Amino acid sequence: MVYSEKLAERISAYLESRAVAAEEKKMFGGMAFMVDGKMCVGVTNDDLMVRIDPAIYDEALKKEGCRQMNFTGRSMKGFVFVEQSALARKESLGYWVDLALEFNPRAKSSKKKS
Repeated sequence: MVYSEKLAERISAYLESRAVAAEEKKMFGGMAFMVDGKMCVGVTNDDLMVRIDPAIYDEALKKEGCRQMNFTGRSMKGFVFVEQSALARKESLGYWVDLALEFNPRAKSSKKKS
């Protein structure tokens, strides 16, 4: 798996500074940070992957460096990628991680494989 370990370390440090217990899990060809058993944020290649409230999805896409998450040829509403260049400042990384943390309690868990 090729992903920005530096970005993953920044995410881990930010979550720790917020006293958020997150489980790191390799998925989507990168690293995902699971909060309460649900994918919250992650790193794929050099991008931050963020799970946000679908109600703010269109507005989020207008932000610098943000684009649709598209793995299968169709976008996944409620999931976005943010380019690493838009995350240079700690505040900008925190903005996106906080959006994901805010939505996490309302996010649905994925179905467990049996």
